Amino acid sequence: MNNVDKVMASAAEAVADIPEAASPIEAVRWSGKAVLVVGDPDNASVSVTVETGSLKVREGTGGLKALTDADRAEIERTLAKRDLLHTTEHPTITFRSTRVAGTPRSFEITGDLTIKGRTHPVTVHGQGIGDRLLRGWATVKQSTWGIKPYTAFLGALRLADEVRMEFEVTRLEPADAPG
Repeated sequence: MNNVDKVMASAAEAVADIPEAASPIEAVRWSGKAVLVVGDPDNASVSVTVETGSLKVREGTGGLKALTDADRAEIERTLAKRDLLHTTEHPTITFRSTRVAGTPRSFEITGDLTIKGRTHPVTVHGQGIGDRLLRGWATVKQSTWGIKPYTAFLGALRLADEVRMEFEVTRLEPADAPG
């Protein structure tokens, strides 16, 4: 492959979500690309795009009662509103790496995260587990991107301003080498 390993992950091939115990929201439609240059991590790059309208509430935990289907639908409608993600004006969330460091087993990816048209630096921490599984996390402060932390049910349900986003990529496939 010409000394360059390209790895593609798409919504059909991988899962990008926030585990149930931490948060109930999953990104259903997203795509990502990683270019890994063997022996030259300075030329590695990662990009991810998430469709904001694809965020779905999986389940809620820790509340007085379980979320109903109507509760989930209401939370999803609220996420789309102007105070939160304003999905009609900002249909995607993007991440573009500026630096990749570490090994396939333990790595950090620093880059620019754009949410609601605002771009700020973020560091993603990750690890490879086996040949085809990647896990990682980053902590973001919602207000940095102009997002008012979510509240519902007269304040009984609320998210902290600082949230931890986690991902798991369960399938990676080599892409064609540049010709």
